[in-house]
Amino acid sequence: MQPIIFTDSAAKQLDAFIAATPHDRLFILCDENTVRLCLAKLSNYQTFKLITIPSGDTNKTLQSLTHVWQQLQQGGATRHSLLVNLGGGMVTDLGGFAASTFKRGITFVNIPTTLLAMVDASVGGKTGINFGGLKNEVGVFSNAQQVIIDTQFLSTLDHDNLLSGYAEMIKHALISYYNEWAELLNYTPDNRNLAPLAPMLKKNIQVKERVVEADPHEQRLRKALNLGHTVGHALESFAMTTGRPVLHGYAVAWGIVCELYLSAIKTGFPTTPLHQTASYIRNHYGQPAIECKHYDQLLELMTHDKKNTGSDINFTLLADIGSLRLNQTATRDEIFEALDFLREGC
Repeated sequence: MQPIIFTDSAAKQLDAFIAATPHDRLFILCDENTVRLCLAKLSNYQTFKLITIPSGDTNKTLQSLTHVWQQLQQGGATRHSLLVNLGGGMVTDLGGFAASTFKRGITFVNIPTTLLAMVDASVGGKTGINFGGLKNEVGVFSNAQQVIIDTQFLSTLDHDNLLSGYAEMIKHALISYYNEWAELLNYTPDNRNLAPLAPMLKKNIQVKERVVEADPHEQRLRKALNLGHTVGHALESFAMTTGRPVLHGYAVAWGIVCELYLSAIKTGFPTTPLHQTASYIRNHYGQPAIECKHYDQLLELMTHDKKNTGSDINFTLLADIGSLRLNQTATRDEIFEALDFLREGC
């Protein structure tokens, strides 16, 4: 497991890590947004090389990965160099993959700057890029030497990006405890008042830590973290094809609605929390821009999901909050019903 450090000063924590970690060269990877909004919050290192990539998940590509490799190579990186990934999930995913493959692996640290990255992308050792129009199609499991969580970075986020991360928090609560789920549905993320979020965030990250520690390579229990993602990734990939990409957390939120509906009709998930969760998501995340004519394309995208076995589309479903039903399947008609429920509301 990679150590996760909660701090109110990412700069001091990173300074201590750098001082204690032998390295010959220091590189910091940012996207265009984190260069502008977050880099100044770290110490003013005199000898680091900055690597910048374009912002947005549509840039989590082989082209961006190649650029990072080239910058490491041109900057004289060796197997003893250190890469700091400062940014959202796109940066930590791509940067972790770049570090894990360059020279067959150099040391890297993740400093997530978005709520989504804090609660999801930077925790658990998954790295990768999008490829062939599919989310996270190529990557490796590789742990950062340290993950530094500092909620001061959340003040740089707009409301949509806070909501994007919050969807993953709702997912973690659904697979764990009723009280945490109820607490989350009674709060709306607000960058003007982040104080209530910090303690919920720490508990939420610990849910994922427990799951990942028990199943680091997604052989069984870790599949719980895929709730909402089979449909969610299809919606996200579909949006990319239309030229109107959506934030990952929004797609996951819509996927949660669909997969809770499947849970209700297939594994007995109670209708009250189904409708409460669906109402919260509908009120805060709206609805995806899909119509019935898109269902077959969405189904085709689901067939490419990495969790599938053979020709079956696999889902993580729930019998109740915290009661997992892994490796579930659904028929074409049941999936289309779930998409109808998403579009038509509660």
